[in-house]
Amino acid sequence: MSDGMNHQRAARVADLISDFRTLQYHIAGAPSDPPHQDDYYTEGWAALRQCSIDGQHILNCAAETRVPRVRGGPEEQAKAELQQVTLDAFSRRHEAQKIYLRQVAAQRWISWRDQVLQGARPHTGHTEQLAACDAQLRVELAAITDDSIYSDLRSSDYQMGRWTLEDPPLRHVQRWVRARS
Repeated sequence: MSDGMNHQRAARVADLISDFRTLQYHIAGAPSDPPHQDDYYTEGWAALRQCSIDGQHILNCAAETRVPRVRGGPEEQAKAELQQVTLDAFSRRHEAQKIYLRQVAAQRWISWRDQVLQGARPHTGHTEQLAACDAQLRVELAAITDDSIYSDLRSSDYQMGRWTLEDPPLRHVQRWVRARS
């Protein structure tokens, strides 16, 4: 027997895919190569390159298209398929948000570093300040957790009035991500 919620499920998938698309646009637009090649291996630029790689990976990884056959007719089959697609879209958005937040942190690092250097190239007089920039980047990156992202996205969805009744739990999102790593 159909529960009549497939329209909401389809709308939820559309919202998730739209969010993912927007995040991918931002991820693809972030720089990944420094203007000076001797900065290539610095922490912030290495983080930005990794974000670019991760963003490409999450975009290119295959969707899980196998949905078990269910009883109850076409509406119940559509429900099962929409739930599978929701997990895929929700997980992709989650990972894209994580990548985006890491990029934002790395771009702040670039700004801090530029403030320290004031147009000059690094030298021994900058060592402590640059080390502080690196340490702050590490703190910010460590604060970007699956739990915080999941909570922030759920809160944002709720505030926007989105239908979240059947959103997957975090452990399902993490399982989806691990399966594609």
